[in-house]
Amino acid sequence: MRAVIQRVSNAKVSINGIEESIIDRGLLLFLGIEVDDTKEDLKWLVNKIINLRIFNDSNGVMNISLLDSKGELLVVSQFTLIASSRKGNRPSYVRAAKHDIAIPLYESFIKLCEEKLLKKVKRGVFGADMKVELSNDGPVTLIIDSKIKE
Repeated sequence: MRAVIQRVSNAKVSINGIEESIIDRGLLLFLGIEVDDTKEDLKWLVNKIINLRIFNDSNGVMNISLLDSKGELLVVSQFTLIASSRKGNRPSYVRAAKHDIAIPLYESFIKLCEEKLLKKVKRGVFGADMKVELSNDGPVTLIIDSKIKE
């Protein structure tokens, strides 16, 4: 699983001009799921993300996690994160999980986030053509991959 995480002061997802999900201060997370991802990848990534200390404390130091800050979370599925662009100029998506694998893992990811955060997690619509707007706070943007575990 690969995630692009952005600390935001607000973010929203719209589909066909209709607002689907809106958050205020928190994290916007784009989630890509690979064909060989497992529940272990999911658990590791959820724990990593909710405990990342990327919100400022009273001294302006990034020292507070999403869990501690009580911030909001918006998760958007994005298979293009799994693209390989090593050969040629057209990205390959052969490593991206198909719906039968990706949807259950995406739903489980959101459910586990909700259990850990003790709040509703906002989401995009899997497979939809979404418009995402955000105000990146910082800017702070991180990329995390469950296979690399950096």
